[in-house]
Amino acid sequence: MGQLDQQYSEKRDFIRMTVDAEVTATARGQRIQATCHDLSGNGIQLRAKCDWALGDKVEVHLPSHSQELADYNAMTEVVRVEELPDGYRILGLSVVRP
Repeated sequence: MGQLDQQYSEKRDFIRMTVDAEVTATARGQRIQATCHDLSGNGIQLRAKCDWALGDKVEVHLPSHSQELADYNAMTEVVRVEELPDGYRILGLSVVRP
């Protein structure tokens, strides 16, 4: 069986990049610092202490540390929430508009 014939549990339209960078995220009037674990063309995964839930709109700002690259700003929607034992959450965010 070739690689193209293999069944995948999840197919992605965009490749994820591991980032592990500090971002500012804002939702429901609350602005927090969070850690961006990975980033793709249509999604972001954050680790944060917050009470945001599925469907919340979150504005994400990832500052650039290079003069050649602009800051990354996106409006997103929470599509996945994973509770962690240390009080943090892993948030899966879908990019609504860059």
